[in-house]
Amino acid sequence: MEEIELYLDDARDTMEKALKHLAIELTKIRAGKASAEMLGGIQVEYYGSLSPLTNVASITTPDARTLVIKPFERKLIGEIEKAIRNSNVGLAPNNDGEVIRLSVPPLTEERRRELLKRVKQEVEVAKVNVRNIRKDTNDSIRKLTKEGVSEDAVKMGEERVQKLTDAFIGKVDDTYTTKERDILTV
Repeated sequence: MEEIELYLDDARDTMEKALKHLAIELTKIRAGKASAEMLGGIQVEYYGSLSPLTNVASITTPDARTLVIKPFERKLIGEIEKAIRNSNVGLAPNNDGEVIRLSVPPLTEERRRELLKRVKQEVEVAKVNVRNIRKDTNDSIRKLTKEGVSEDAVKMGEERVQKLTDAFIGKVDDTYTTKERDILTV
């Protein structure tokens, strides 16, 4: 029984990681409100190497539709602007010599539907990951019968894995519902 508990704990931890990964991916999908996470993947040329934007500038959101990027070094403003233009965030930077302002336009109905499709894809990936974790855990638990663990204990372990899977699929669905509401709110 102790081995089954270890497998269940491991499955729970791995499913938590899958859920966290989903949350990170969903923050990259903008919902019409400005947030610093929208610029999370942008790399800036800094003294010959690429650095994350957050390492070379501060990013603030003075209001729901504006991002302000203030470089730590003024000479980086051109590089930051270039990196934003080359990224796929779909925002046009305005440079005033001191800071870069990004205006987040309101979402059109068509753009909302596109974003929702991307969210659904990410949610499906998360569900598949959770189900793969269930499969691997069940396979590991079944192998314990060869090591002398009773079939009843294995059955109970599989049922607990299924309950765990159902709980995490529910959390994934809740995350989807929240993000969907976020995107569809005008």
